[in-house]
Amino acid sequence: MTQGHPGGHGLDGLYVAGDSPVHRMAPEVKIAATVAYVFAVVATPREALWAFGGHAALLAGAVGLAGLPPALVLRRLRIEVPFLLFAAFMPFTGAGPRVDVLGLSLSEPGLWSAWNIVAKGTLGVTASIVLAATTSVADLLRGLDRLHVPRVITAIAGFMVRYLGIVAGEGRRMHVARQSRGYDPRWLWQARGIAASAGTLFVRSYERGERVYLAMLSRGYDGTMPALEGRRASASGWWPVAFPLAAWALAAAALVAA
Repeated sequence: MTQGHPGGHGLDGLYVAGDSPVHRMAPEVKIAATVAYVFAVVATPREALWAFGGHAALLAGAVGLAGLPPALVLRRLRIEVPFLLFAAFMPFTGAGPRVDVLGLSLSEPGLWSAWNIVAKGTLGVTASIVLAATTSVADLLRGLDRLHVPRVITAIAGFMVRYLGIVAGEGRRMHVARQSRGYDPRWLWQARGIAASAGTLFVRSYERGERVYLAMLSRGYDGTMPALEGRRASASGWWPVAFPLAAWALAAAALVAA
């Protein structure tokens, strides 16, 4: 397999180009496998430490199969830092009974709750990182469409993703225009300027949306988006569901042993 580089720009900023077996999987297979895996992790009792070790091993195998650098995965895991900080306070604020750890009196239920958040959150975020890094936005929408997600939802999601780039670009241009006129609001007492800029950005985005909608109508848009074409998964192409099935086997064993 070959390792590509992050897209970094446009709609596929999270996508990492490559030719690994995970990259070549049909998008509907990857989406279904990721969702099933996350639900298996959520269903696992927090006390079953061995089961979480198995989940982590399965996920590490998926990362290796996708050819993703561990440094890239760790860097993107920073998105969960606020949740980890929240979890870090739970052992100190939770109710009794309490246990002594390194001279600190900590709440035992708080420790289990913190572990539950850290373990399940990290595994779930890592699974989503693998999905986003190996699947482009267009393929994600195509996969959702093939999984029979209502067409209106995939259409809204497609418009939202595309308009995010447009609105962000418009915001950058307005920021440059303000700076070129010697005005760069940064402080609380300059909130009026920031509010005015936000209002102007909303109006411009709304007007552009109206123009795009009229252009779509002139090209035959009837309220529904055309079906997204592409290679569908064959019966043998669904072999990756073995990963979430193994995760569910671990969760079931943990539930029985609990």
